[in-house]
Amino acid sequence: MRSKAPNRSPGPDLSPRQEAVLRAMVTTYVGEATPIGSATLSSLLPINISAASVRATLVDLTRLGLAEQPHPSAGRVPTERGLRLFVDRLLDPTELVASERRAIAYSVDEAAADGVVQVASQLLSERTRQLGFVVTPRLDRVVLQHVSLVRLSGNRVLVVLVSQAGETRRWMIEDDRAADQAELDRIAAMLNGRVVGRTLPQVREALEQEARLLRRQADQFLARAIDFGARALAVDDGEAVDLVIETRLALLDQPEFRDPRRVRDLFAAVETKERLIEVLDQMMESEGVSVAFGDEVEEPSLHRFALVATRYGRGPTGERALGVLGVIGPSRMDYGRVIPLVDYLSRVMTEKLSA
Repeated sequence: MRSKAPNRSPGPDLSPRQEAVLRAMVTTYVGEATPIGSATLSSLLPINISAASVRATLVDLTRLGLAEQPHPSAGRVPTERGLRLFVDRLLDPTELVASERRAIAYSVDEAAADGVVQVASQLLSERTRQLGFVVTPRLDRVVLQHVSLVRLSGNRVLVVLVSQAGETRRWMIEDDRAADQAELDRIAAMLNGRVVGRTLPQVREALEQEARLLRRQADQFLARAIDFGARALAVDDGEAVDLVIETRLALLDQPEFRDPRRVRDLFAAVETKERLIEVLDQMMESEGVSVAFGDEVEEPSLHRFALVATRYGRGPTGERALGVLGVIGPSRMDYGRVIPLVDYLSRVMTEKLSA
């Protein structure tokens, strides 16, 4: 299980004492959510270091940009740079206990295909007390099983696409020729013969090739059906991606959100889904669990927040993921628990969608 973030520079080399103090400061800060004094750290260290020596070490960590003092008379808290170094070098994630793994696997396994994304988002929120999210599978990587066309009012037609995993996507198109439902059923039957076992780009390519071959033939219905199918399946794959967040309540228990400005900042980032999905795409350039802090992703609304995310699912050829899942929360996060939980849920989701 690896953790990483995009485009970061390596941190400074630390002495064993500096590492021990930084590790104790981060661990205590995660639990207490308040600045940590030298006397407290001295009592928590596994080695015998006086409070005066700890105080001098904290000064060194502050000079290196790994710690800061919110107020002159307060203790120290880790900076985002300090948290980055902790996550990369000092963190030893703990495996989830067997009972929790079983509970998570059971919840995902029992979820309907159309509800598994929502269940995963809910599990992430409830079990990390952060903002759990799941980016829905990319439509261009999903293997398809069935397509339906339904006449609505006026000239609108509802397109319903079902994947082999049972997930359903819906969107509307306009049909100026106003085909009745019987003709739409015939078109859908023709399309289903070309959809099963293919991805959306593969279906589009097959329809384009067939349309070229039909230019010299007189089969008007088939030409009409192929033209209609090409338009019906011309949805923008990027627009079909959504960010699913089932609950925000768990996150609001965090003491950081006593400040309403921080609540507004986070919810602004969440509501601007396009930008957040772009950030997540940047994090997913390689395998493993990624950890990114607000300053690293250059998104002002995420300042003092952190994202822990990983890919899930396998594309039709096995090498590309279907989507992304993870959590967003204050940079003061229990990474030793959050990282393995995100990693395990990704594996369970992959198994579910590959079954």
